Formats: sequence, structure tokens, C-alpha cells
Amino acid sequence: MDAQADAEFREFVANRSSALLKTAVLLCGGDRHTAEDLLQNALIKVAGRWNRIEEPEAYVRQVLYRQQISRWRLKWPHRELSVARTPETSTTADAPSAAELRLVMRGALARLTARQRTVLVLRYFEDLPEADVARILGCSVGTVRSTTHRSLARLRTLAPVVPLSGFRKASDDYPGRWTPVFSSR
Repeated sequence: MDAQADAEFREFVANRSSALLKTAVLLCGGDRHTAEDLLQNALIKVAGRWNRIEEPEAYVRQVLYRQQISRWRLKWPHRELSVARTPETSTTADAPSAAELRLVMRGALARLTARQRTVLVLRYFEDLPEADVARILGCSVGTVRSTTHRSLARLRTLAPVVPLSGFRKASDDYPGRWTPVFSSR
């Protein structure tokens, strides 16, 4: 790698590593240490090909996803995080804080298999269409749909959710759309 490419790669890592780490943490079910290892290995692979990459962030994300797939395809023992109680939500505020939502989300994702977690992260966190998810994972669109369906059904059976936010009435400046906020019981 020449000096200019090295500088571009370092700038990319400095600017985008926090966003890529968030994706890696979600793919690893909330295990930050495993996510850091996953991201570091992906960046090592990308560094060797840096001069030939047209869209660096998309390429790094694809390497992350494929490395995660390789991890769960191997017969490694799955490490599960078990907790005695779910995190408590604030009763004084109408909506939970972002930190509380992240804890609930990570706990829910940790209860899924690695494949289910990967599909949900790609579909809903990365907001990719089913066809793109199927291409990245090397499977059919039907497999993505069925895995998504089974993942969401499993989340519903593992941890029933209750709405924390009520319906917002329509007004002149707010057309009536609302975003529900969910938490574990």
C-alpha cells in the first residue's frame, strides 16, 4: 500500500470505525469484545485490498457479515449471556432512555441464534431489502423471509413486549404518525 492509500485507509478507519463497531456489536449479540475482534479482522482483510475497493464502507460491512457467518457455521461453542432479571425501565419518564432501549435490544438479540441475529441486523438496523440480504448471506429471498419471520416469532415468545408509548392524536403540525416504543415485561 502506498503512502496516499495508507492515509486514505487511516482516515476511513478514523471516521467510520464507530459506526462499523455498532454494527459489529449487534451482529455479535451485544458482546463488545467479540465485535471489536470481528471489526479488527475485517479491517485487516480490507487493508490488503484497499486500492481495488470502490465503495469501502459497503465492502467492510460485507466482510463483517461474512466473517460473522463463518463464525456461526463453524462448530464453535456458542457463548450465551444469561442475566437474572431484565433491565428495569424508568417509570418516571414517558419514554425510556436510549441506553435502556439499547440494553433491551441487545438482550433480545443475544437470545437469537447467530443466523437470526444477522438477518435481523441486516434487515432492520442496516435497512437492507430482502434481495440484498439474500445476496450477502448467499441464500434465497425465501430463506431471508422465513428466517426473519422465525426470528421475530422467537423474540415474541421469549420476551413479550408491552407498548410504552401511547397513540398520538393527529394535529396540524403532526399528521398522526407515531412510533411505538417497546420494552420487556
